[in-house]
Amino acid sequence: MIALLGLVLGVALGLMLQPDVPLWLQPYLPIAIVAALDAMLGGVRARLEGVFDEKVFVVSFLSNTVIAALIVFLGDQLGVGSQLSTGVVVVLGIRIFSNAAAIRRKLFRA
Repeated sequence: MIALLGLVLGVALGLMLQPDVPLWLQPYLPIAIVAALDAMLGGVRARLEGVFDEKVFVVSFLSNTVIAALIVFLGDQLGVGSQLSTGVVVVLGIRIFSNAAAIRRKLFRA
């Protein structure tokens, strides 16, 4: 419940304050969001399976986000940023859909 309240509060503050994302950070933000979504859906899946651990969730959330952003940064430094960005999005997209399918099976028994 606390996480849901934090999410609602964060979205409300973001809409009210409308912060500007620095130009140098803009290429990494979408990748970080996709990585965070992967971690969140993994947490929901773990909760439904009864194996959720807060420490594992926090470490997974932070490490997925940072590692995805670092991979894209490395790709930018090597001149292949768009290819690595696509690769990260494909891998995380597969994980997101896999977690979503597991959540659906657990919730709807289908």
